[in-house]
Order: sequence, then C-alpha cells, then structure tokens
Amino acid sequence: MLIIGIAGGTGSGKTTVVEQIIQELDILDIGVIYQDDYYKDLSHLSYEERTKVNFDHPRSIDFDLLVEQLKHLRSGETVKQPIYSFKEHNRTNHTKKLTPKKVMIVEGILLLNNPELRDLFDVKIYVHADSDERLIRRIKRDIEKRDRTLDEVIARYQNTLKPMHIEFIEPSKEFADIIIPNNKFNNVAIEVVRTLVREKLI
Repeated sequence: MLIIGIAGGTGSGKTTVVEQIIQELDILDIGVIYQDDYYKDLSHLSYEERTKVNFDHPRSIDFDLLVEQLKHLRSGETVKQPIYSFKEHNRTNHTKKLTPKKVMIVEGILLLNNPELRDLFDVKIYVHADSDERLIRRIKRDIEKRDRTLDEVIARYQNTLKPMHIEFIEPSKEFADIIIPNNKFNNVAIEVVRTLVREKLI
C-alpha cells in the first residue's frame, strides 16, 4: 500500500487536489481518508461546551487512532473508521468500514504536524493558497454545508483558525515532499505527483 498525505490550511483546496490526483492516477484501487473523521469523541461535554472547543489544535485530533488504523490497513486488515458530525461537533455512534487499497490518500490540515503520521506517508504534499482566498472558501463551505452563521465563521477564523494556522499548519510545510500552489490549478505540480506516485508503485 502506498500512502499519500495531503495537508494545507483550511480552504486551501486540498479536496480539489485529491480529486485531481485520483483522476490523473487512473487507478481503480484507491481510497481516501479525511482527518476530520478523527476528531476526538467529546460525548462527555455538553453541546455548548463542544462549540467552544478549539478544533484546529493538534490535541483535538485522535492521531493515535488514525495511525493505528493506517498501520492495520497497510497490513491488509479492514478497520472501522469513526464518522464525525459537524452539526453536533462530535463523533456519531456509527462507523464506516475501510478496506486496504493499493493507494490510500489521507487529507487534513494537521497531518504533517504529527511525526508518527508523517513517517507512514510515502508521499507528503502541502497545498498552499492565499489567506484571503482560504477565508472566502471557508465562509462559503461552513454556511452552505455546516449550518454556521457568518458571524460564527468569522469569529472562529479570528480566534482559532488563523492563530492555529500560523502556529501549527504553515510551519508543517517544511516536511512536505511537494508544495502545490493552489490559487489556481497547477498542472505541473500534479504531473510531478503523478510521476512520483507511479515510480513508487513500480
């Protein structure tokens, strides 16, 4: 199994890069894991308390479980992945079955911040985008898909997203094998990724 880690700030266009890599690789046996599904279980907190949690800090992520499940997948074992609800700010009671794939892509803002996780990635990618563009994308996504208000999105950006990006996410790009500028789609960078992945699969 080849594991690709794709990191970058919120709204940087990571999902678009994932889709383009899948399209360019043209491999049927490929899967995607999202860091967002590995937020820690906060059932011990009330809904109001959960809304105040800093979800952009590394301690909000259950990296131990993500690392453990990636190791099981690499060993050929099926795992039960948690499913997260953004409306409830918590894990659901349901899981999703993940089976081993020839290529597994892992996507999330804090992936390259974790040393143990970095060691599992065969290819490490950081997607870079202008901060204003990232904020605009985040506002649109959170209002349309996560039932957030504009005031709530802006407050979260100012209080947690931006400080956490500066402290944890932006510095993690030094660990990347490839940095993709994504203010607009970068064909050259994706071609480099495609070539690198195919070489590692041979």
